[in-house]
Amino acid sequence: MNIRYGYARVSSREQNTNRQLVALKNAGVEGSNVFIDKQSGKDFDRPQYRKLLRKLKPGDELFVMSIDRLGRNYEEILNQWNLLTENKRVNIIVIDMPLLDTRQRIDGLTGLFLSNIVLQILSYVAQVERENIRKRQAEGIAVAKANGVQFGRKSIEKPKDFMEQVTEMQKQGLSRINIAKRFGVSRSLFYKWLRE
Repeated sequence: MNIRYGYARVSSREQNTNRQLVALKNAGVEGSNVFIDKQSGKDFDRPQYRKLLRKLKPGDELFVMSIDRLGRNYEEILNQWNLLTENKRVNIIVIDMPLLDTRQRIDGLTGLFLSNIVLQILSYVAQVERENIRKRQAEGIAVAKANGVQFGRKSIEKPKDFMEQVTEMQKQGLSRINIAKRFGVSRSLFYKWLRE
C-alpha cells in the first residue's frame, strides 16, 4: 500500500512550521507521517530528512508545501529530486506549484519534461534567494559597523597596574589560573596580557 508522507522545514528553531503542517494535513498526510527539520536548506544532511528517506518505498508520495522547503541549493535539489523519483520511484507533490506533481504525467514524456523544466527554474530561484539573503546580511552588517555597532564580545581592558597586582597575588601563593579568575578573564587572555 502506498503511503503519503510530508516534509516540512524551517531554517531555525524560532521559526514556525504551522502553515506547512496545515497544508500537509489538508493534502491528506497523517501527522505521524510528517517529518520536520529546523535547520538550513543549504544541504540535505538533516536528521529528519534522512529518516524520511529510509522510510520511503516505491509508489509512496512525498508532499512538500514549496520547493524551497525541500532545499535551497540548486544542484542538491535536482540530485534529490532524481534520487526520489528515479532511484526510489517515489512521487513528489509540491503543494503550492501544481506543475511539480510527478503523479501528473501529462501525455507521458512531455509532462515529465515540463515538470523537470519547472523544477530547474524553481531550484535556481531558491538558490538565488539564499545567496541574496546572505548578501543582504553582509550588507546590513557592513552598514551597522559603519554606524559604530560593535559585533562580538566587548574587549576587556588590561588594568593599568596589572603586573603589580599579579606580583602581589603571586606573593599570596595564588596560581596563574586563580589569578586569571580574580581578574575575571580567560586563561588565554591572562597569558596574552602577561606577554604584552
